[in-house]
Amino acid sequence: MPLTSRRLRAALLATASATLVAATLPAPEPLGIGDRLFPHLGNPGYDVLSYDISLTYKGSNTKPLDAVTTIDARTTAPLDRINLDFARGTVRSVEVNGQHSEFATAGEDLVVDAPTRLPEGMPVRITVRHTSDPSGDKANGGWVPTADGLAMANQADAAHRVFPGNDHPADKAYFTFRVTAPKEFTVVAGGLPAGKRNHAGATTWTYRTEHPMATELAQVSIGRSAVLRRTGPHGLPVRDVVPAADRAKLEPWLKKTPAQLAWMEKQVGPYPFETYGILVADTETGFELETQTLSLFERSLFTGSGYPEWYVDSVMVHELAHQWFGNSVSPRTWSDLWLNEGHATWYEARYAEEHAKKPLERRMREAYARSDAWRAAGGPPAHPDVPTPDHKISLFRPVVYDGSALILYALREEIGEAAFDGLERTWVRAHRNRSATTREFTALASRIAGRDLTVFFDGWLYGKKTPPMPGHPDWRSETPRNAAGGQSPARAPKPE
Repeated sequence: MPLTSRRLRAALLATASATLVAATLPAPEPLGIGDRLFPHLGNPGYDVLSYDISLTYKGSNTKPLDAVTTIDARTTAPLDRINLDFARGTVRSVEVNGQHSEFATAGEDLVVDAPTRLPEGMPVRITVRHTSDPSGDKANGGWVPTADGLAMANQADAAHRVFPGNDHPADKAYFTFRVTAPKEFTVVAGGLPAGKRNHAGATTWTYRTEHPMATELAQVSIGRSAVLRRTGPHGLPVRDVVPAADRAKLEPWLKKTPAQLAWMEKQVGPYPFETYGILVADTETGFELETQTLSLFERSLFTGSGYPEWYVDSVMVHELAHQWFGNSVSPRTWSDLWLNEGHATWYEARYAEEHAKKPLERRMREAYARSDAWRAAGGPPAHPDVPTPDHKISLFRPVVYDGSALILYALREEIGEAAFDGLERTWVRAHRNRSATTREFTALASRIAGRDLTVFFDGWLYGKKTPPMPGHPDWRSETPRNAAGGQSPARAPKPE
């Protein structure tokens, strides 16, 4: 339909207005939400509600995937620009609410000019057509090449090396993954299957989460894989993804998961998600990772001869415990990381005590002896030192593992076992599907204990020196020769 003179004038005015806005905007710059450890991570002015991520894998784990990421969000402040975290891939086009938008890069941000000023409280849909590049620096995460495909390891700040988004656990959202791959590959992602379509020698697999998820916990596996299914407590669907040739070899380990789920439910209450399982990847990462509903494990952990059975079991429980602590209840800032890793290490150690006669008290006494050195090497548990810029996972130090489990041991000694168990159950129930803070945890502990625990927590969470252990006045913190040593089982150099 040809433009009428009135419509033509309106179109010209809109174009002139957009040009004027663009001309008056300052130069694009990377933004952040003020996280002390990752100052440019996350972005102000909007809350992501959902991601819809389409990926096309062409059979090579070194070549870029074609991708479309659609973000549904709501503005929390007036915006002329939208910053997205995105650092590895080529952006082909961006649309905001269906209109073509100009964009630029600044640091590790993709900076998008809104077609018109977006008022506070407005729904906004951002569609980015881009590539997702699995090549590049593997040490800082993102895509992980495997022997037969790809997997993801996005913690702590690597999801934006895979897809654009608001890459901070303070902004959790629902996810849909649509992955197209040659028909000989199997694709599994976090959440539950939501359809599979065959076409022209390829298959498109769709998965959706039923609970909000932090970007760092996203998982997509592409490989020549077998998917093994079993049932967990209360009918929970459990599915494991393993190299097809290893399914029989791995079965003795995989069949342990339902009982481990039941044990964790006995400790803290119902499993918080729609499914669980283990992704065994034929790759060497140096860590295992609690990606939501589908934890990532190295094949060598299960097939190597260097680890006793109890140790592998405890690592499995560590990643499982994260589904409650870190995934369902996520950290509001990265300084709250001790809540994730301290709790996962705590239940890992408790499981080893109950199932392999590895005394918890002995492990905690050894951690106490090293605690001052860990604090000196990496900062206090709730105020860790900033990670080195070229090795972000250096944030994952012993002080946030056994050094933080030690805080939970001290807390149980301080308030008693019944109050401590009540705190754990109340914490995961009250903050389910949310991001929560250290301050909220300490406030809840004080309420359940029936007294103010501020002085206790100030010393244990923020002190340069480890406070005396309640009930154990004879324990001493020493300075070992290797201050960075003493990591918890099977996770070196980065325990997860």
